Amino acid sequence: MEFALVFFAAFVIFVIQAVKVVPQQHAFVVERLGRYHATLPPGLSIIIPFIDRIAYRHVLKEIPLDVPSQICITRDNTQLKVDGIIYFQVTDPQRASYGASDYIVAITQLAQTTLRSVVGKMELDKTFEERDEINRTVVAVLDEAGVSWGVKVLRYEIKDLVPPQEILHSMQQQITAEREKRARIAESEGRRMEQINLANGAREAAIQKSEGEMRANINQSEGERLATVNRAQGQADALRLVADATADALARVAGAIRQEGGIEAVNLKVAEQYVAAFSNLARESNTVILPANVADVGSLVASALSVVKQVSR
Repeated sequence: MEFALVFFAAFVIFVIQAVKVVPQQHAFVVERLGRYHATLPPGLSIIIPFIDRIAYRHVLKEIPLDVPSQICITRDNTQLKVDGIIYFQVTDPQRASYGASDYIVAITQLAQTTLRSVVGKMELDKTFEERDEINRTVVAVLDEAGVSWGVKVLRYEIKDLVPPQEILHSMQQQITAEREKRARIAESEGRRMEQINLANGAREAAIQKSEGEMRANINQSEGERLATVNRAQGQADALRLVADATADALARVAGAIRQEGGIEAVNLKVAEQYVAAFSNLARESNTVILPANVADVGSLVASALSVVKQVSR
């Protein structure tokens, strides 16, 4: 009975030692009698107890690894405190087990060495501007070396770049001066644009004023011309009406002379006007103009009547 219990206990221990369950995204490296035998994939696997043993367990997920901060000397002999983080992944469990005694330490040391080398080739200002270039250089070096270690370096990111306090103070002063210079430039540019806008506005106002005055002068001259034309037209119409009235009066007089008794009326009218003219001269002046022969007055009246007769014919 005791033997059966011992046998059963030994069997249970054997099963426990022989059956191995590998989680997802993990890999177990099996050694048989001290030599590499196999890499167990995720799932259930059977090994030989006391002959085979799980020598290494690796995680196949992407692993972030902090790189301790270190002091780097730039090209212009400035101390710079730099730290970063590495993202890597185990791709070959066998090489990760036997390629290096500790691939994590190897990656960390190589990252620090490469970072010091890259930063040492740059000036301080460039280290802040070329962070992406520094990251790419470190990743390229680590990935090349990681092939023999069974790991692949995916990314490297610089977390912080800290220069000495004196450099930080001078950089802050430089940034402040640069901002003040930009503010002054922007202010002067604003004043210049303001002056340009004012000058353009004054020029446009002068142009509009001159154009308005020119149009007013044109309208005034056009009005004066039209007024002159209208006055001339009115005078011409008045002269035309006077001439028409005179012609009409003369035509009526001529018509009246041709009628019966017209000559006698004309003779009487002429004689009256002749006598009235001499009487006016006598009243308005002490000097009376008379013909040399007073008897010739009748001849003068007769001459006038003869002219009227000729016209009436």
